[in-house]
Amino acid sequence: MTGRASSPAGAAIRNGDRRALARAITLVESRRPDHRAEAASLVQELLDATGGALRLGISGPPGVGKSTFIEALGTHLTGTGHRVAVLAVDPTSARSGGSILGDKTRMEGLAADPAAFIRPSPSGGELGGVTRGTRDAILLCEAAGFDVVLVETVGVGQSEVAVGGLTDLFLLLASPTGGDDLQGIKRGITEHADVVAVTKADGALADAAAHTAADLRVAAGLLQPRPTGLPTQVLVVSAVTGVGVAEVWDAVAGAHAELARTGALDRLRASQARAWMWVEVQRALLDRLRSDAAVAAVLEEVEAAVVAGHLSPGAGSERLLERFGRSPPP
Repeated sequence: MTGRASSPAGAAIRNGDRRALARAITLVESRRPDHRAEAASLVQELLDATGGALRLGISGPPGVGKSTFIEALGTHLTGTGHRVAVLAVDPTSARSGGSILGDKTRMEGLAADPAAFIRPSPSGGELGGVTRGTRDAILLCEAAGFDVVLVETVGVGQSEVAVGGLTDLFLLLASPTGGDDLQGIKRGITEHADVVAVTKADGALADAAAHTAADLRVAAGLLQPRPTGLPTQVLVVSAVTGVGVAEVWDAVAGAHAELARTGALDRLRASQARAWMWVEVQRALLDRLRSDAAVAAVLEEVEAAVVAGHLSPGAGSERLLERFGRSPPP
């Protein structure tokens, strides 16, 4: 059941308090059980204020210029009256657990824009470059009044699949000199990318960008139609000169409007919500298993047996599951 916010945190977020929003995202990213419960309560409280934003996933190979493009796109959007939230999921440092790249420092102009909110988050080692709290962070940004939410993910590959489970559309940035990366993009172009933007279409790379875009258009045209029924659009863009930025947004907004018109957007979001519930079930069960006293009592022994080759991984998992739930009540 949803309703008007009654907690101070919920009221502050509804009023667009950026500090309250930042604190709430920190809360949903936390792995502490008490924080998880508090985060779930807060998101539930704000659920009626969510769903109004265009959710766009953005990814591309290293060096393609994701942050530069996002800053150019974000500036274009705020200049036309939108409020933009950027959830930039960075690689995680193996030593500190912190965000390595720090997108907020790479988007200084957009970060200073009062109509924009940038949140860099360490990936925490999550496959696909989407953190455990990313979906809830999207909802919180919507509740705070942001009508465009951009989710930048780590690299490519599983990123398209992972961010596709959270966003309405996926924008893939391609390098004008992609090489092997370009071949991978061709193979997956119709399955994942709603819009492909070939970056750095300026100066000495302008011709290369045009040729790459033409190559990708041919690839998109030859392959089978995408599940949404919408064709993949391929454009060129220069974040430095601004050429193509408005056109990329028009392509995204047009595709989003078409999904909404046909009812496909509601069906997509309903499917995503169902899938994400089961992701949370799996994660919650794994958390409970790891914290179970009966499992903890044999965990070191079972792991050692698996490492030594005396016990197969499958048999080891069965032994742990047999112990799960046998802990005496506190």
